[in-house]
Order: sequence, then C-alpha cells, then structure tokens
Amino acid sequence: MVRLIMGGQGEGKTKQLIDMLNNAAVEEPGNVICIEADRNMTFNIRHQIRLIDAKEYRLDNYDVFRGFISGLYAGNYDISHVFIDNLCKIVNRSMDQDTETFLHWLDVFGERNGIKFTVTISADRSEAMDGMRRYL
Repeated sequence: MVRLIMGGQGEGKTKQLIDMLNNAAVEEPGNVICIEADRNMTFNIRHQIRLIDAKEYRLDNYDVFRGFISGLYAGNYDISHVFIDNLCKIVNRSMDQDTETFLHWLDVFGERNGIKFTVTISADRSEAMDGMRRYL
C-alpha cells in the first residue's frame, strides 16, 4: 500500500501531492495525515488534513521515523492515508538501501493496518533501486 512519486526538483511532485491530499480528505473514510520536510503546504490543503512538520519531531533517521509512524497509529486507529513529502530531505540523507528498506517497512505496516502511504522523493525515476520500482 505504498505509492512512490519521484522526480527532479520543479517537476510538479508537490502540486500532484497537494491534489492527492485534498482528494483524499474528501474521499477517504479515515483520517489523512501529511508529514512534510518544511511547512510549505499550510494554506494549500484542506483543514481536515493533519499537517505535521517533521522538523518539530527530529525525524532524522529511518528508525525514528518508523517509531513516529507507529506512534501515530497507536494513538489513532482511524488513519487511512499518510502522505510523506520529500522523504530523503526529512531524514537528511541521500536515497540508499535504507530508503528502500523503509519503503518496504511502510508497505508491510500499511497492509497490516489498512493504511495507504504516498511518498515523494526528489530524484529522477531512473535512480530508483530495484526494490523501489514496484511502488512507482
């Protein structure tokens, strides 16, 4: 249940994400959450969406991020969709094997708990590792 959106800077990933967020807020049966690297979308998304500024929680590695997402779900079983904008910027590292492992963890966690994940990464699609391509 992971959808990965990749593209270089200025290719419209955030615009696409905002459209998807606003549609999800209307169509999804549960709560919609957006975790972003910078607080840029505040005025572009519907008020029903829970917007989280990753800097406030120091989500600076994948282990901390896994714990954060698990904690969000433990506190709210009504989450139906989590959007993560600019994953590698949030954890402050380049795309690597750990990124692929994290996406796989999101997929397993989402399947087990009925949560969809949509993730953006600022990198050309051709740079996606083999295990990441199935989410594109």
